[in-house]
Amino acid sequence: MSGFRVLVIGGYGFFGRRLVERLGRDPRYEVVLGGRSLEQARSAVAALQPAARARLEATRLDATAPASLAQALQQWQPQLVVHTSGPFQGQDYRVAQACIDARTHYVDLADGREFVCGIGGLDAAACRRGVLVASGASSVPALSAAAADHLAAGWQRVDRIDIGISPGNRTDRGLATVTAILSYCGQPLPGRSGAVGWSGSWRHRYAAPVGERLLSPCDVPDLALLPARYPGQPAVRFGAGLELRWMHRGMNLMAALARRGWVRDWSAHARLLKAVADRVRRFGSDAGAMHVEVQGLDAAGRPARRQWELLATAGDGPSVPTLAAAALARRLAGGDLVHRGALPCLGLLTLDDVAAQAQGLQIVMKEIEP
Repeated sequence: MSGFRVLVIGGYGFFGRRLVERLGRDPRYEVVLGGRSLEQARSAVAALQPAARARLEATRLDATAPASLAQALQQWQPQLVVHTSGPFQGQDYRVAQACIDARTHYVDLADGREFVCGIGGLDAAACRRGVLVASGASSVPALSAAAADHLAAGWQRVDRIDIGISPGNRTDRGLATVTAILSYCGQPLPGRSGAVGWSGSWRHRYAAPVGERLLSPCDVPDLALLPARYPGQPAVRFGAGLELRWMHRGMNLMAALARRGWVRDWSAHARLLKAVADRVRRFGSDAGAMHVEVQGLDAAGRPARRQWELLATAGDGPSVPTLAAAALARRLAGGDLVHRGALPCLGLLTLDDVAAQAQGLQIVMKEIEP
């Protein structure tokens, strides 16, 4: 594993920087931070290197420019590229294809349903080149699916999967994340439920210090991927929530306005709405949570229900989406992940693989009584 080089596209960005911090704990890595601004990349390296055990480097890289991307791959010759520059809604696969051409493993943190579900179109090319191309190495679908796999292991049938995420209001927000969330506000979601993004809400109680949160339907790859993954083709519900109820109800109102056609695309106003949300960050808490619950028939054919929960405090919630990518890097570097081809990030990691990357963070994962 000595000198396993990882190029992180968007390495000084919201999630990229947190991923570099995770990777930087291991001295066997070499981590290259890539982005459009060489100055920002170098500044991030200077800030992170003193606490890192891995060697950090900076490079200028424009992932939207094929020549710039090809030059960076040729110059650094990484064993793995991790693409963290969202939003992935509307992006194409030029970065993944460039990695395939360079015989470099590719992982991204995408949570856009169409992007993640469509990555299989590169499977034949990735297999020919002998590389892994994994999309969705984030909270969804990688971590959520790993939790569902754990909970439903050995079951005869899975009837329902319920997933929810609710960050603390004081935790940081990335513009790309805000843009992605707004892109489906008021838009129909896939699946059998007929749900509309951010329309309607339900309550879910997490362990202290998070407590009860409102959740509303959101568009994630799990809605399309998980029904076909388990016997019984379970109904899948995913909800996201804002800690401050008036902000959550505001999203419900925005969804209603979009459904009436008064606002065509809320993501066009992402910068303004993020600025408004940032103004009230002093309210609420820095505690967030995630849950996965499965219902069905266990190995003996008896009705069963199991639930897993993640609690993140001290503002460490934004690190959760980076854990699966760090776990994939670890397994690829160690040589024990032999799968090749292009696929959504399902079945590549266990729950323990992901949990191991949370060491040093105020993040606790455990199965609880539903």
